Amino acid sequence: VVSDLHLEKGSSFARRGQLLPPYDTAATLDMLAAVIARYQPRTVISLGDSFHDAKASERLPSLYAIRLKSLMERRDWFWITGNHDPDRPADLPGDCVEELAIGPLTFRHEPSRIEAKGEVAGHLHPAARIVRRGRSVRRPCFASDGERLIMPAFGAYTGALNVLDRAF
Repeated sequence: VVSDLHLEKGSSFARRGQLLPPYDTAATLDMLAAVIARYQPRTVISLGDSFHDAKASERLPSLYAIRLKSLMERRDWFWITGNHDPDRPADLPGDCVEELAIGPLTFRHEPSRIEAKGEVAGHLHPAARIVRRGRSVRRPCFASDGERLIMPAFGAYTGALNVLDRAF
């Protein structure tokens, strides 16, 4: 299970005049390939915002599309829709759904506002900050209330929200 890949975020920003290095998709696919190589999952669930905007999958360079398709081979792949990517990714295999229930777990992009036991969601990009000896480090983290889980953002160009924020 991965969340918030935000593929093609750099190209989305470039279209609006904000120039970022165009390496976010390559970096994210490198991380995804490493995780898949290590764990060899039969099923991959991407919890929404897999692409940074509704047209991002269409801007995906063919080299990256081929690489992503190779990662998807011989796997069940579920694209959960997100607020950035409400539709099926163009020309990519896999099932596109709003949410997915597997046993006692429900996978969705945005966490529900009411208590939802067994919920696994993304969207909030949790991060923790640790301060020690006058220095600090901030990294993505998981957030849980013991009943449900918020996944960290997986993408290379994703921001993060302090896990102590009231949104959690």
